[in-house]
Amino acid sequence: MSVTTTVPIPNGLAKIVSLTELQNCDAWKRAFRNRCKDHRYYEIVEETLESDFEHHYVVLEDDSGTVRAIQPVFFVRQNLIEGMRGKIRSVVDRVRKKFPRFLTMRVLMVGCAAGAGDLGVCDETDEARMVKALSASLRTYARQNRASLVVLKDFPAKYRPALESFPSYGYARIPSMPMTRLVLRYHDWDEYFRTLSKATRKDLRRKFRKAERAPKIDMEVVNDITPHVDEIYPLYVQVHKRSPLKFETLTKDYFRAIAQRMPERARFFIWRQRGKIVAFSFCLVCEEEIYDECIGLDYGVALDLHLYFYTLRDIISWSLQQRLKYYYSNPLNYEPKLHLDCELVPLDLYVIHTAALLNPIFRRTIKYLGPTRHDPILQRFPNADEL
Repeated sequence: MSVTTTVPIPNGLAKIVSLTELQNCDAWKRAFRNRCKDHRYYEIVEETLESDFEHHYVVLEDDSGTVRAIQPVFFVRQNLIEGMRGKIRSVVDRVRKKFPRFLTMRVLMVGCAAGAGDLGVCDETDEARMVKALSASLRTYARQNRASLVVLKDFPAKYRPALESFPSYGYARIPSMPMTRLVLRYHDWDEYFRTLSKATRKDLRRKFRKAERAPKIDMEVVNDITPHVDEIYPLYVQVHKRSPLKFETLTKDYFRAIAQRMPERARFFIWRQRGKIVAFSFCLVCEEEIYDECIGLDYGVALDLHLYFYTLRDIISWSLQQRLKYYYSNPLNYEPKLHLDCELVPLDLYVIHTAALLNPIFRRTIKYLGPTRHDPILQRFPNADEL
């Protein structure tokens, strides 16, 4: 595919290109070299994700033609009330029986289709240039491609200083569903366990005793999940179907590609009972951090044996043994994370309507559709005010 559009920006050009055009671009590898999810991860996501995503890449060049930044973007049709519950959701669901696309829009999203977003700059000093370039080009590009919204998807709060000018360009910043983090300041699980509340310790002991009375559960940690992918994938699907928020659907090819192309970071935790896999967790390890990306459970035994807590204990124990310093987990399922003394890691959405006349109204109303407004557990976290 050739360049789809070129947009003049201050002191350069913004070019929209395909992944094929980036394969021999050294700047593509440098843009995310310090991120856990580097250029390889974005390539895997485009090649393996199961959905109607249209992936493109904004290449930012300065006046001399030097590439200073590369930002992944994608088009998708988005449900504007994803995660909303209660009477409003019930009314919308009834309307959608007759009008399936009611309150859905074609959206240009900036970031990663399977994870939090990052600014893809070749040098940290280029972040300000990147922000100006994106603000100058995204709305035009979205309108050219019949997208009603532009959304910077799930950008960590650390980018707030860099993106602080986006509201002045008409964007509304609203909190997305946050990740959580546990600081691994303990020698082992027992030391960490003693810091938890009395009620939590009592509850976890009861859960672990029940699992221990069942046939023995063994854990294995591997870099390559390929030999087991046919067995673990149905467990991922079971968990995915139960999730109240669904954006992307991972595939078998996704797990295979992660294992084969990012082996130094991929860790797959596998739990077996009587030789059968009953749970797995896919994690990425980057320097002193571990990111728990997704889990799969056999619900034939998972609820009875409290496998979610069993697997979490094993991952934290393993991380402490490896002397890692931070354990991160993806959004949702906040109640157990609250009791395990995790803290919130805020993620932000920056949203703008491509119609200039509608955007002032949209900016006021979109905050009431924000996903965090409908999860009462979030406000109980000590750092909820950071959202």
